[in-house]
Amino acid sequence: MSIGHTLLGLLESGPRHGYDLKRTFDEKFGHDKPLHYGQVYSTMSRLLKNGLVEVDGIETEGGPERKRYAITDAGITDVETWLATPEKPEPYLQSTLYTKVVLALLTDRDASEMLDSQRAEHLRLMRILTDRKRKGDLADQLICDHALFHLEADLRWLELAAARLNKLAEEVRSA
Repeated sequence: MSIGHTLLGLLESGPRHGYDLKRTFDEKFGHDKPLHYGQVYSTMSRLLKNGLVEVDGIETEGGPERKRYAITDAGITDVETWLATPEKPEPYLQSTLYTKVVLALLTDRDASEMLDSQRAEHLRLMRILTDRKRKGDLADQLICDHALFHLEADLRWLELAAARLNKLAEEVRSA
C-alpha cells in the first residue's frame, strides 16, 4: 500500500492535521496495522517537499505547533494517476510455503506434518476473518473477503502439494 497516496487521497476531502490523518487512516485502512505517528509526519514532510501538499495553517493552542496540510493540484493529479494505474499482480513464485515444503523434503523432515500445521493455521485465521466480516461494515467485509480469497487459494495449494508430496519428494531429492 502506498501510504503517501492514501494520505493524499484523504486530504482531498479537506485540510487536516497529521493526527487527523493518522486517525482516519487507521479507521479506514489500518485495522491490523495502524500507522505510527512518525510515519505520518515523515510522509507528510516528503509530500510537502515534493509539492504534493502545502501547509494550510499552523495552530499553537496550548501545546506544540500543529500544521494543517492541504493537497495541491499536483497532489490531486498524483492521486489520480496512482488510482488509474493497475497494480502488478503478485504471482508468489517465491512463496515461503513452497520453500518450507521443499526444504522439509530436502532435509528428510515430515513435510506432510508441516502442511497439516499450516492448513490448521490458515483455517484458524479464516474463522477469525469470517467472524470479523460478519460483524463489520461493508468496507470491513470487502477487505476480509480479499484476505479470505487469498487464504482459500493457499488452502487449495496446500491440498495440491499434499497430494503430490511423494512425487515432489522424489524430484527434489534426485535433483
